[in-house]
Amino acid sequence: MSAQAPAEHPLLVVIDPAARATDAESVRIAKDVLCAGAASVKIVFPESAEEVERALAHRGRRHPVMVGDDAALLRTVRLLHRDRALREAPISLVPIGPRSTLARALGVPSQVPAAARAVLEGISRDLDLLVDDIGGIVLGALSIPCGLPPAHTAARWWTPVEKTARSLVRTLTAPIPVNGHQPPRLQRLRVEADGVVLADLDEPVHEISVRTAPTGLAEVTVRRAQDAAAHVRTRARTITVSGRDFRYRADSAITGPVRSRTWTVEPAAWRLTVPR
Repeated sequence: MSAQAPAEHPLLVVIDPAARATDAESVRIAKDVLCAGAASVKIVFPESAEEVERALAHRGRRHPVMVGDDAALLRTVRLLHRDRALREAPISLVPIGPRSTLARALGVPSQVPAAARAVLEGISRDLDLLVDDIGGIVLGALSIPCGLPPAHTAARWWTPVEKTARSLVRTLTAPIPVNGHQPPRLQRLRVEADGVVLADLDEPVHEISVRTAPTGLAEVTVRRAQDAAAHVRTRARTITVSGRDFRYRADSAITGPVRSRTWTVEPAAWRLTVPR
């Protein structure tokens, strides 16, 4: 960890449009705290992802501070990683919006005043990053397989007819309960961790989870059945999953179907400001 306080540096505060629409009062509080405590603050109000990208590209020596939810944090990390600028300065977040589960898991305070004070008085923590073979990133965890995304992760508005159709699909495709219990969702997948096969196509798995850890290695868990004795746990730098058309949840986003994906840990790839 670095003990250097972000308040000593000029800040670029990016106000996410969703945060302004969700809770304008919390946005005002965050701005007041940051402007009162930092040596120099530049505040931008982008209206699109392209404007966020331009603001970050022209930030100079300013440390980026995102005022928004998990999606704003993921977008920032993704852009800076793509531009090979992720290690140039720590990223700070003041979580405002409905999706801040990832932020809390990473150590960011959930209350706006506390999160804003952490930007000014906190320290930067080195964090690992999971990067897949097509450039996607995972900050926290991924899981396979997964069902339809929950309502709050939807990227669009659904009409009543569409909602009814989606509900019908869920009903028709749901596993049939056995003795009042829902059977595990099994899928035939090959799982390799640093070249070691943890599960193969002849061994149906219930779930695969991969989570970043502060070790330079990812924690991998393969659940072959509901019996805990059938679980396989290990740590690895590279994880490859292959099989017939599977979906996966990376942080809050669902991707797929795909037939193969490889994730590699990039140790200490980025820095996040957290309370001391």
